[in-house]
Amino acid sequence: MEVKIQQWGNSAAIRLPATVLKQMRLSIGSIMSLDTAGESMVLKPVRPKPKYKLEDLMAQCDLNAAEPEELAAWNNMRPVGREV
Repeated sequence: MEVKIQQWGNSAAIRLPATVLKQMRLSIGSIMSLDTAGESMVLKPVRPKPKYKLEDLMAQCDLNAAEPEELAAWNNMRPVGREV
């Protein structure tokens, strides 16, 4: 697909067709990352990172779950050397 570089104030701009925006799940105001390599340029969408609340994460935890065998074995080990 060919696009034309046009004047936008003191900068240059290209127009992205609506079909490209829809395909890439972008909208006006979306943040993009621009990388260059030689004569190539790559635009990638910057997706917002999800924000988690501690309460929501703790609600997913089973606080009454049995202790894994590996951890139980680790807890029963006796100190060796100078770590005490």
